[in-house]
Amino acid sequence: MAAYMIVEVETTDETLMAEYRKLTPGLIAKFGGKFIVRGGTTHTLEGGWNPGRIVVIEFPDMQAAQHFYYSPDYQPALEMRLKAGHSKAILVDGHNE
Repeated sequence: MAAYMIVEVETTDETLMAEYRKLTPGLIAKFGGKFIVRGGTTHTLEGGWNPGRIVVIEFPDMQAAQHFYYSPDYQPALEMRLKAGHSKAILVDGHNE
């Protein structure tokens, strides 16, 4: 069953975040992941949630998503993202039809 990493990002250092964005496609692909959403316009429906940027990444399963996030390869990029702004991130299993 696919798993999704959902990240809400508020960038405070655009230069550093641009460097992070260059690194992530290859790292994500290495773990079988692909971008589903990478920014774009949001439209709030409920609850007053007004995120600046949303990213959704699909992985083959929860194990692949966790291996990506905790991998030694991703840690330097993650530190870069955390320094470049504020974010919230979750992993969630997809729907098994």
